Amino acid sequence: MALNYIRSELANDVENLATKIVNCAFRVHKYFGPGLTERIYEEAFCKALEDEKILFERQKPVHIFFEHHDLKLDYKLDLLVENEIVVELKCVENLLPLHKSQIMTYMRLVDKRLGFLINFNTLNIGQGIKRVIL
Repeated sequence: MALNYIRSELANDVENLATKIVNCAFRVHKYFGPGLTERIYEEAFCKALEDEKILFERQKPVHIFFEHHDLKLDYKLDLLVENEIVVELKCVENLLPLHKSQIMTYMRLVDKRLGFLINFNTLNIGQGIKRVIL
């Protein structure tokens, strides 16, 4: 089961958490396969995280600033897992370079080094998981 990511120099507990996140994505995809809406995958993925006793914040508001200006706007992350890993869920035909750029922006906004971009709309979930490191 080869995944499209490389382990980095992160703490072992973060790496262990990353492995659990990937396992939860495999579990959800094995059960449903491709073709459903992102909302269904998000709900199932959250249930899988709960089953593993993994703490997360779903649709976490992130306050946005521009230079020294408070924009009085929030963006919502799909998931922030254990206050360590940003998870962005997709249900698209193909992941695009723009999707990777987006998660990198989200990671910078919340000052996190590791993120996962997970596309459930694929025949092989291993090809739908992208690990992103800043």
